[in-house]
Amino acid sequence: MRDVLYLEHIEQAEALLKPQRVEVLRQLAEPRSCTEVASRLDQTPQRVYYHVKKLVEAGVVTLVSERKVRGINEGVYQATARSYWLSPRLVGSVGTRLHDDKRGLGYLLDLVEEVQQDIAGLDRTAPDLPSLGVSGAIRVPPERRPEFLEDLKSTLQDLFSRYGGAEGDAFALVVACYPKEKTDE
Repeated sequence: MRDVLYLEHIEQAEALLKPQRVEVLRQLAEPRSCTEVASRLDQTPQRVYYHVKKLVEAGVVTLVSERKVRGINEGVYQATARSYWLSPRLVGSVGTRLHDDKRGLGYLLDLVEEVQQDIAGLDRTAPDLPSLGVSGAIRVPPERRPEFLEDLKSTLQDLFSRYGGAEGDAFALVVACYPKEKTDE
């Protein structure tokens, strides 16, 4: 079972985004037959099989084995992944961005979509996938925002100049800076 399956086709999203199918999919976190899923969901095996068949066609569920039960072959199915990402490109852009500013929300959203697609394309079976994720919150008084942004820019430019040569493995580096929602801390 993969960690993430990136869904890029509208047919996959249509098959997955039905409440009954999501419940069936959740039951298939472990290998199970349609009969076993049906008893857990208090539904008929035929109804569950209908949904499983659609999920298999969409590539989000896999037939992992078959067994004989009272002379009939019964399939055992399992979810293809632990989680599913819907590509933002399923809908695509509607209209044009109002501003082509790299400090604007539209640019940040485009960047996040690009990162999501890049991560989904990584070989998650690789034994040593060199990656790093860092997240944190920084509190900056309004009057010090320009200073903070200049420090951030300078630090990144220093990294780019030290490691920006043509030799070695290529890495993508994305830094996003956006206001956090106010909380009652």
